[in-house]
Amino acid sequence: MAEPDFPEAEFAARTERAQRAMRAAGLDALFFTTEAEVRYFSGFRTPFWQSPTRPWFLVVPAGGKPVAVIPQIGAHLMATTWLDDIRTFSAPHPVDDGIGALADALKEYSRIGMPMGRESSLRMPLADFMTLQVRLTGAEFVNATDLVQALRMVKSEAEIGRLRDICRIGSAAFANAPSLFHEGQPLSGVFRAFRIELLNQGADDVPYLVGGAGQGGYGDVISPPNERELKAGDVLMLDTGATRTGYFCDFDRNFAIGTASEAVRRAHETLVAAVKAAAAIARPGQTCADLYRAMADTIGQGEGDVGRFGHGLGMQLTEAPSLTGFDETVLRERMVLTLEPGIDLGAGKMMVHEENIVIRDGDPDFLSVPAGPDIPVIGG
Repeated sequence: MAEPDFPEAEFAARTERAQRAMRAAGLDALFFTTEAEVRYFSGFRTPFWQSPTRPWFLVVPAGGKPVAVIPQIGAHLMATTWLDDIRTFSAPHPVDDGIGALADALKEYSRIGMPMGRESSLRMPLADFMTLQVRLTGAEFVNATDLVQALRMVKSEAEIGRLRDICRIGSAAFANAPSLFHEGQPLSGVFRAFRIELLNQGADDVPYLVGGAGQGGYGDVISPPNERELKAGDVLMLDTGATRTGYFCDFDRNFAIGTASEAVRRAHETLVAAVKAAAAIARPGQTCADLYRAMADTIGQGEGDVGRFGHGLGMQLTEAPSLTGFDETVLRERMVLTLEPGIDLGAGKMMVHEENIVIRDGDPDFLSVPAGPDIPVIGG
């Protein structure tokens, strides 16, 4: 039987915080269909979410424990969580994929909050949701995006401990780069070697690994690998989102193959300086826009096509908030953020750099081992 990721008190505290916010907002319940929110309140963690066949539902009432309304296949695992009220349905079903059971769980509530805004999605057939609305005559579904994001943006110390573990693993894997990468190595081999190293260091999984390599920089920061071989003068970048016990790290490292041009060295120094500039003011009471401007001013350019210079981090690779010039979210203690400035090098080339931090009452706590200003040279 699976062991819970956290003690029951962790999930009870999350639920109590949500319920205080719900009462202040006049909400009778929260309704969730997506993995992160279901796991956040229940502790139900499974890779079975990769299958789109079955919907999963969670109801958090304004008082008492959450209620799970789930396919029968998940009953055994859900029973290992702190939840008592677990209602199951046969799925897939030709007529009713849980809507009857869900309507019954929600029938007593008038104002039901659910994520509807930025970075949210509905993980159930839209036709089924429309049927649910018809069955719950008189119920009002309310946008609760801000409420839910505000809860999840501030991490508990237990969550920060999990994030520290996976960031330590990522840092250790990057430290072994000289023994993993070499000139003449296909980029596909680079990715494979690094993924294996992350697993050997203790990661549970590596759901996200992207990067690039090119002479004097790379063209984008989201590409999967190809068979191009590393060449002297290349800049190699890997950006990893490895996980341990359901929490992500998300940071990258740049490496010069054989030699680094003066432009590449300056770009790397500037990126590290931009991270330091943001970290120097990353305190409760500052805003995401403040951190963005500190990095943009150091670099001397806007965010360009990337759109932002960092984001929240936790159970998902990217979470709210966003470090942009328009996001005025006020920083609070125990927020976990990425600092991710980028530089346009011209001629279709760029470089980015990323670190993971915790906002504290004082200097931020770096979860990733910070990179130095000198770009590491492999094989030089």
